[in-house]
This record gives sequence, C-alpha cells and structure tokens, in this order.
Amino acid sequence: MSLKGLPIWEKDHPIVNTDWLISKSTVKSAIYQTEDGKLVFSNGITARTFTLFPNGATVGLELLNTNESFIRSVRPEAEVELGSLKFSVGGLLGQPIHNYLLPEWLSKMTADPYSFQLVDYTISDVKARFPLKKRSAWMAKDLPWPLPGKELIFRYQLNEKAIALWQEKIQSKESLAYLKSVVVEIHYELYDGMPVFSKWIKVLNDSKQEIKVSKFKSEILAVLEGESAVDSKKRWDLPNITVESDYNFGGMTNESLFNSSIGWNLDTLYKTQVSYERKTPCLLEAYPKYGPNQSIKSGSSFESFRIWELVHHSLDREHKTLEHRRMLRSLAPWSTENPILMHVRGSKDEEVKKAIDQCAEVGFEMVIMTFGSGFEVEDQSPENLNRMKKLADYAHSKGIALGGYSLLASRRVGGGNDVVMPKGMTPTFGNSPCIESQWGIDYFNKLYNFYSKTGLDILEHDGSYPGDICIATTHPGHTGVEDSQWNQHARITQFYQWCREKGIYLNVPDYYFLSGSNKTGMGYRETNWSLPRAQQEIIERQNIYDGTWDKAPSMGWMFVPLVEYQGGGEAATIEPLKDHLPHYAQRLANLFGAGVQACYRGPQLYDSPETQAVVAKWVAFYKKHRTILDGDIIHIRRPDGRDYDAILHVDPTGVEKGLLMIYNPLNTPIARKITIPLYYTGLKNKAIVQEQDGNPALVTADRNSENNITLTVMIQANGYTYFTLKESKN
Repeated sequence: MSLKGLPIWEKDHPIVNTDWLISKSTVKSAIYQTEDGKLVFSNGITARTFTLFPNGATVGLELLNTNESFIRSVRPEAEVELGSLKFSVGGLLGQPIHNYLLPEWLSKMTADPYSFQLVDYTISDVKARFPLKKRSAWMAKDLPWPLPGKELIFRYQLNEKAIALWQEKIQSKESLAYLKSVVVEIHYELYDGMPVFSKWIKVLNDSKQEIKVSKFKSEILAVLEGESAVDSKKRWDLPNITVESDYNFGGMTNESLFNSSIGWNLDTLYKTQVSYERKTPCLLEAYPKYGPNQSIKSGSSFESFRIWELVHHSLDREHKTLEHRRMLRSLAPWSTENPILMHVRGSKDEEVKKAIDQCAEVGFEMVIMTFGSGFEVEDQSPENLNRMKKLADYAHSKGIALGGYSLLASRRVGGGNDVVMPKGMTPTFGNSPCIESQWGIDYFNKLYNFYSKTGLDILEHDGSYPGDICIATTHPGHTGVEDSQWNQHARITQFYQWCREKGIYLNVPDYYFLSGSNKTGMGYRETNWSLPRAQQEIIERQNIYDGTWDKAPSMGWMFVPLVEYQGGGEAATIEPLKDHLPHYAQRLANLFGAGVQACYRGPQLYDSPETQAVVAKWVAFYKKHRTILDGDIIHIRRPDGRDYDAILHVDPTGVEKGLLMIYNPLNTPIARKITIPLYYTGLKNKAIVQEQDGNPALVTADRNSENNITLTVMIQANGYTYFTLKESKN
C-alpha cells in the first residue's frame, strides 16, 4: 500500500478554529499521511487516524480545535459472521490497558492472525446514496446532494495463514480455501465543514460458491466514557458522540436506534474502569439486533446499513442538539421541504376540488386526503386510478400538490399474512401484517402502481414498519426470524427511496428521515386536540418548543382540528371558523411563527372573507420570511401559560439573521426586558432590530457580553409580536 503523493499531516494539515454552526469552513475533506506511516482522514474540524501495519485499525479520533481525543482503545474495524464462523476485520491485539491509548504502544501490538488483513485502500468523492428529485419551491435553501466530501475505502481479505489456522481450529474436512476470495470493504465518508463521519461495510463474494452473512458489526469503537461512577446506575451519561443510522424503526426519535442498529455496550476488555461491576457503556457497536442472515451468490455482494457519527465539542444542550439538527438536514435535505398543507376530510371530487381551490386562493401548497376520507390506495380499479389522476391533474393546474393517507401497520390483514411473533412477544402496534408476506409484497406493488399511474404527489404513510420480527416460514419474502427484520426494512426503505427519486412527499410518523421520509410528528398526543381551544394554544406551543430540540421546524408536523377530532365537542372545535376567528388567528400565529406546518383537518380553510383574509395574512408572513422561519430554533422561554414564551429562529448565512417570536398568553398586556442571544445568528456586538413592520433600530450588545442584546418588549393581551434581526452595515 503506497502513501506516495499524500500530503504530510504534521506539516500540511489545516485546523478550523471557528464554530462550524456559525461559519462555513473552506477546508475540504482530504487524506494525509503521517511521518510514521499512518493515514489521517480530516476536514480541518475533526480527524480519524488509521494505522496500516501490522493491520488496519482506528487509532485516533479527534476534534482538532480543542485537541480532544475520543479513542481510548484499539478494536477491530468490523466483525462478519460467515455461516457459523465469526471473523474480525482489522484491529490490533496487545494493548496493555484500555483507559487510554499511547502512540508508542502501537509498535508493540500485533495483528490477530485469524482476522481479515488490510490489503489496500482507495479514495473517491462522496456519491449519492439514492437518486433525489428536489421540490425546491418547498425548500428555504437548496442544499447539496450528495454532500461534498470524500469516501475512503479499505479492502480486507484472509491470507493463506489465516485460512490454515481456521481450518485447523474448526477441524473441518470441508476446505475453507474459498474464503480467500471473500473481500470485506470498510467504507468511511467525511463531509466538508462538519465533524461527521459515516461508516458501513460491504462483503464481496468473488468465490465460486454461495456464502451467508449471518451477522455483522460494522463499527466497534472504544471511546472515552461519558461519565465515571463506581456504583451501578439506571441511566448513564453516554460519550459525547451522537450516532444516526438508516436502519431505524419503531418511533419518532433516534432513541429507537438502540432497538434496531446501535448499542452503547459494556466493554469486557476494559478491566480498569472505575465501575465496580464494569458496566460503563463506552463501547459503540453498530449491528442489527436480528440477522441479517443474507445469502450472497457467487459474484454478488452484501452491503450493511450506514451509520453517521457526530463528534461534539460541547455538552451544552442547545449547541449539542443544534449540531444534531444541522447534521440531519444536511444528510437528508428533503427533510427541509416544508409545504403548507391541508388535510381535507373527504375524498369525493367536489370535496377535494373545494379544498384545492381554497388552498390556491390563500397560498397553501398541498392537499392530503386524510384518514377516514375514503381515499384508498389499495383500490387498483381503473375507475379509481382514473379518478385520482384527474384530481391530481386538477390540483396541478392550480399549483397544488395532492395525495392521501394509507395505513400499513397497526392492523390485522389475516390469511396467514400477519407477523407471527416468538412466544411472549407481541407486535409493536398490537397487530401488524408481515411486509414479506404475500399481502405485504402485493401492498407495495400496489403503491408503486398507484403513484405511477395517478401522478399524485404525497403519501401519508401511517404505522410505518416498526421493526416487528416474524418467525413464519411460509412467507415468500423471508425464510424465518433471522432475516425477517432485515428484509421487511429493505422493502419499505426501497419504496421510500423510490419516492425520493420521483419527488413524492412522505409524511411518516416514524423516524425514517435517512431512508427518505420528509416529516414526522413534531411531538403530540392526539387526545390533546379534543381539549378546550384555549388549552390547545399553549400545548401547541409547548409541543413545538420541546419538539424542536431534536428537529428543525420543517421536520415535524402539528395538528389543527378545524372539525371535531376524537371528542371534545364544540369547545374543542374551530368550526364555524368565522365564529372563532381570534382563536384560529392565534393558532396560525403559533404555527407559521414557528415555521411548523400543521395538518389543518376539515372540509375548508375559510368560511368568510374575514377568515380568508386572516389565513392569507399568515401564509404571506411565512412565505416572506420562509428562509429564516425554516432555520434552526433557539429556545428562549418555554410556554407555561403564566408569562411570555419565546423562540428565536437563526440563520447566520441569511439576510435575516434572526427572527424572534414572542407570545403573551395572559389576559392583560405585558412589558418585559428580554435578553436575546446573538451567538447563533452570527452577529456580534450589534444588530439592526425591527419589530414587525416598524422602523428598524440599531441595538448594541449588552455591556457584559458581545453575544447578547436586551429588548424591551410590549405585548398585547393574548397576543404576540415578532422582531427581525439583521446585520448592521456600519
């Protein structure tokens, strides 16, 4: 393996000393060599260092501007179980202790003779994971796809010595010589301007016989513990790394990763940790909890899911979650599509056309035929397909996108097509079909056909695959429990990625962002929308405030029950809209002021000229400030109904650097002095501040901080106000 031509790390590597959340780095991702023959993958913000001899292994993971090291111990780069044989891929043996790693130890460490050995590496530009058709009209900014950066690929194989050792170890009469023709690729990506690495593995079968990938671990990273405690704990602080995976299901947050593909596990080699029972979770491992149990024919390959590792330099909640939000938007730019949408209650032609016409009049952009509307994607009759195509054509003639709702899981379909769970286990939603049953295969074929034939633009896919395993052996799409989860997930994500290629918008109440979905719930309980209207106002703002710690405004939907929803009667319902116009206006101010789109569910958006004017006003407000409103939210004061609440939208690269929304839930006017942090706006010392359409004024920073300004705010009873923040040219 030649390092010839690579720049020398000790001499040439740049360090980015600015916060990547505020200033865009000009340093590109690149590969360097060290003077002692190691390889460094860096973008000036973070660096991952690999030793190449006597085997490939990660020996460093650093944040460069803080000189902080995250690696404490060398482990294999991956593990693959081929049939019943478990192989390490790369890694070194012989580290004396595992609390920390010294460079001088590496020369005395050895390769595992049974492991796959590093044979070469290649470097290329990052490639798109799947085709993407952007809906730029719904995006505040046109984010790049694929992300700019570099991909580094290491190739590993078993040498003859290793095969002979395995032959002796298992004492098998069957020759293992074919294993010499199995290649394991370890793929890494590093993106320009972010401390984010991606990793996955690929197994290539160049032998003459079929092999089976029974299990794998695509990442094994021994990192510094998040905390140190002698006694056992129910909840540990984890290492300061956020991990995402595109093998994720079963919830609306990335917490479900722990049930699907990620484990912060115990490190049995770490015998000198403080924990008396050695239960510190400090070993990051990526692996499916079942299977995948995939057969690879001669000349074919298997590819694992991908993970992304975000290395944090701060424990501050706002900074840490803001980095996470920024990473997600970059990895899934379709999640920044934020169309203004209505949930029409019926699917008859006249009902849908009325909704389309009203949306076009006030500036809405999308109509979804909601649950219970009669929209039926499984009806493949020519009459239904033709009717839906005509409605889609009508919507498009008005500049409106159109689609509907379909339920996948949380129902029973019968006929031997439901998941069969192991004894003592039940489906996540109580009932669920198996996606790899004949019904499931037919269902997805119907989805492909329906959207291809009708030209509809949106699928609201409820009860998306939650990760249920299936022990049935009669379903055509899987052989048993070990491949059931992998195959079901593959079928649904292949469809979602097809939707991304076609530009079909996906509302999915599960965490499928990295597999192609656009939006999930911002975070709410459906029965809340049967409470009295005044209570809904506060809860709505609470849900947005809480939900935007982990999601950008475009990534989550809310709900507005224009008609009764699950109960509550007249007190919970906005219809007749003209009779409850102050409340309706407040809901619009809550949602558009947060940049969060809601499912306005009912037969109409307005029922009088006055109502129409209010809706149009807030749509115009959102579109005027769309770029900043779709930006990140900084949390100022959580709604509690007892005093003002506020959020600050920030965009350091925009013309409007900030937009502050402040709400007064009280029945009396209030005057408050509010300190506003400038840091994430990119402004320092001063800002041009304008309240609504008033006169702009120069506001200088507080005496004790260049990053804060103080505003004196007057807000009417049960009202709101907003301020825009721009850069001063002087």
